[in-house]
Amino acid sequence: MSHDTQRARARAFLDLHTDTTDGPLLLANAWDAASAVVFERLGVAAVGTSSAGVAASLGYPDGEHVPREEMIAAIDRIAGSVAVPVSADIEAGYGDTPEAVAETVARTLDAGAVGVNLEDGTGDPENPLRPTAEHAARIRAAREADDDVGVPAVVNGRTDVFWAGVGDEADRLDRAVERANAYVDAGSDCVFVPGVADAETIDALATRIDAPLNVLGGPGAPSVPELGDLGVARVSVGSGPMRATLGKLESIGEELLETGTYEGMEGGVPYGDLAELLSAARARREE
Repeated sequence: MSHDTQRARARAFLDLHTDTTDGPLLLANAWDAASAVVFERLGVAAVGTSSAGVAASLGYPDGEHVPREEMIAAIDRIAGSVAVPVSADIEAGYGDTPEAVAETVARTLDAGAVGVNLEDGTGDPENPLRPTAEHAARIRAAREADDDVGVPAVVNGRTDVFWAGVGDEADRLDRAVERANAYVDAGSDCVFVPGVADAETIDALATRIDAPLNVLGGPGAPSVPELGDLGVARVSVGSGPMRATLGKLESIGEELLETGTYEGMEGGVPYGDLAELLSAARARREE
């Protein structure tokens, strides 16, 4: 992919966060090239990678257990297979320092992504969140990396205050807003606050955060149009589609083992259609 094409996709991707006339940006989260091209065929405006989904497809649990090289290779295959913008979930940035995070971001952009998610969660039950100033420094490093590469990437600063259930429930909204606005000041174009599903909290986040708000959609959350009415600019679905696909696979396996029948496989993408989609994706990667 040429840098001119990538820059055009990056600008288009950012515009999708600010022009919500038709509702929030729905970011379909893929875990491999096949899932990405299926989402694209359905008409999504952009694709995100799911770190948990990519990890599972490669045989790893979530949480930066996938070696960075393998994660970037997966991002490269996904971004090269579709003609829509791709945002990459690079978890906490694969590095202990801002400089290491900047390297990860630069390599992610070189792989064809035009956006990155950077989370402040640590995965440590004792200290579940990175100090705000430290994560802000990592956001700034990501911002500088995209300047160096020459691609105006959309940086999505994620705070896991709600996701990790940090602190007293009564204080979480204020904690999340404080962190989110610090990340905006550091250069985040938008802010991701997963783990919220009630309308009152989402409305408050959208009102008090000084950038477009990204939330996680899924069972129990308001619908995409309802989230738009609450002021949400971007809706991700994370690993939900991948896990639902595995649930379907489990049902198919149970049917095969219990009755020896095949009804669960009805409704799949036809073999020829899949071959055509993936042939087009391969040709795009080889351009």
